[in-house]
Amino acid sequence: MSDTVSRADDGGVATLTLLRPGLDHALRRELLAAVREVAADESVRALLLTGSGRAFCVGQDLAEHVESLRGNAATSLSVVEEEYNPLILALSAMRVPVVVGINGACAGAGLGIALSGDLRVAAAGSKFTTAFTGVGLSSDSALASRLVHCVGGSRAAQLLLLPDPFSAETAEQWGLVHRVVPAEQVLPEAQALAARLANGPTAAYRAVKTVLATAATDSLEATLASEARLQNELGRTADHLEAVEAFLEKRAPRFTGR
Repeated sequence: MSDTVSRADDGGVATLTLLRPGLDHALRRELLAAVREVAADESVRALLLTGSGRAFCVGQDLAEHVESLRGNAATSLSVVEEEYNPLILALSAMRVPVVVGINGACAGAGLGIALSGDLRVAAAGSKFTTAFTGVGLSSDSALASRLVHCVGGSRAAQLLLLPDPFSAETAEQWGLVHRVVPAEQVLPEAQALAARLANGPTAAYRAVKTVLATAATDSLEATLASEARLQNELGRTADHLEAVEAFLEKRAPRFTGR
């Protein structure tokens, strides 16, 4: 049993829980391994990522980081390329929807990880911050591009240059999180959302994720071509046929993910 990340599976939902608030080497390594394991598991139809205790993830473990800097700064700073980047790429490439249950403080790379999910549920009163310039660094974990995508360039600049804390309620107003609920309801709400997605048309969700990944940068022609190709593929799935038949029979569809 890992003391950094736990996994539980129920009804097509894989839940990964961060058991530490700070991203030390062990947590980064084991989280990446767990995400890759979930990605390779064909029985998984939704991923729920959450934390434990009073924090979701506060970013880099600074105590470990300082010790590493004193030993070998070059080695210490290589972790962005060697550990953070692969983790963000693995989360972003998930073929199934990713729900993030933000149970508490969310900072730095923790915010980057949260924004790598598709839907986010946050605990009321939780605090968010970009953190990086506060410790003399620029962003990592694709945080700059995620913020620009979610809140626009002007606000992204504000959040990164002035890393002042902001609340979950403000994050919801800005579109960084999708639902804010009392702290004790974060996990049940996130579980219900993940279960709903796990029982939905998995192939269609994968196609939506594919289109959204490049929608902001693709030309109109490229977007139309991608949509046409994906629509053609989805039209051949069992889930599409089931949905159409269910509509005609005036009943709820029973999706199987095929």
